[in-house]
Amino acid sequence: MTGEMDHDHDDMLTWDDGAARVRALRDRWLPGRQTTSVGLDRIAGRTLAEPIDAPTAVPEQSHSTMDGFAFDGTDEYPLEVVDGDVFPEDDPPELRAGQAVRIATGAPLPPAANAVLKREEATVEDGQLTGTETDPGTYVYERGSNVAEGERLFEAGERLGPKDALLLGDLGIDTVTVYEPLSVGLLATGTEIHEGRHRDLDSPMLAGLVRSWGHEATYEGSVPDAYDRVESEIESLAREHDVVMTTGGTSVGDKDYVIRALESLGTVRFHRVRLRPGKPIAVAELPDYDAVAFAIPGKPVGAHAVTSLVARPFFTGESSLPTVSAQMARDVDITVPGFAYAIPVTLEAGAPDDADEAAGDSSPARAMPLGHTDSSLDVYDRAFDPSVLSSSTRATRADGFVLTDSAVDRDDPVEVVPYPVVER
Repeated sequence: MTGEMDHDHDDMLTWDDGAARVRALRDRWLPGRQTTSVGLDRIAGRTLAEPIDAPTAVPEQSHSTMDGFAFDGTDEYPLEVVDGDVFPEDDPPELRAGQAVRIATGAPLPPAANAVLKREEATVEDGQLTGTETDPGTYVYERGSNVAEGERLFEAGERLGPKDALLLGDLGIDTVTVYEPLSVGLLATGTEIHEGRHRDLDSPMLAGLVRSWGHEATYEGSVPDAYDRVESEIESLAREHDVVMTTGGTSVGDKDYVIRALESLGTVRFHRVRLRPGKPIAVAELPDYDAVAFAIPGKPVGAHAVTSLVARPFFTGESSLPTVSAQMARDVDITVPGFAYAIPVTLEAGAPDDADEAAGDSSPARAMPLGHTDSSLDVYDRAFDPSVLSSSTRATRADGFVLTDSAVDRDDPVEVVPYPVVER
């Protein structure tokens, strides 16, 4: 596998640049994956291997959206009402100029008809129809108005959801070609974990993320802080899995061997991003094994933050972050400029002021920084402390996080990324 990413340990990327490079890596890597066909009841979380163009117009015929009378909307009243009703299962009759026919909701329009007069607005006397003025297109679901024949609807590499079964089914498509799920091997590094003195908190969390993104995760154990062991185990897992995901050993300490092992086995595309917590992530390609590696920092909250922001696009193809608007409940300073800070927050309902209450509205939700001394987790007073918070598992009780590269004052408007956005 060839790459396009430069690797320079002295040049940290922004987190979103890192995410973009991971997405580009996915785009290069996907076409070589094996594919399979699945039914519409099994497409959720699967990635399309081929684009899909509409094989026909939808609807194939114009339909009525009301019970009433179908006719040419350019004709003038009165109109002759022909015998019979048109129901959804019927073939519509031919109409001549100046004629109308009774029609049910969902029934196909006669070829010459282009409008429907609601039954409540219609009067029929002696077989003649009169009613309100009705323009062409009124109460008509027009042929091709939903989908034009040949229209490109889905791109290769797109991740499908349950709702996509509706459109695909309407197109008459019963199966789609998707890529096989990725096989991910999880490896915890660190003598303290390997010897059982510290619990491995990260691997179950990472396995859950991988599975929620539609792929397969296998916990492959742990290795102590010994270079030969680390390198050997990563190599072994790269032979067995599409992706190797390690935890710990990604910083620059004397026993942080993961990055050196990845450099020996392949090409490290980047190491560290300007995100706190979660900075020391690394992404590598291992072309001799047709595998990709993500080296995730060991502190649990930082591990979740950087994996869900930077690694997620490789598994989902998605890097957008829909947000919820809120107001910050407390002042939060930052300590080191030049970084994005992922500040965990809990969302509290906004209290209505007098004007809002009179209008039946309330003020925006309040975002309480979880970890602030005034929250249920007392980690910092005013200056956000990512180094301590990154180890505080109680911070996972937050509803989401605020991404900011500057201090935030109380009552400032903020955009909160809810955790479900990055966990599915």
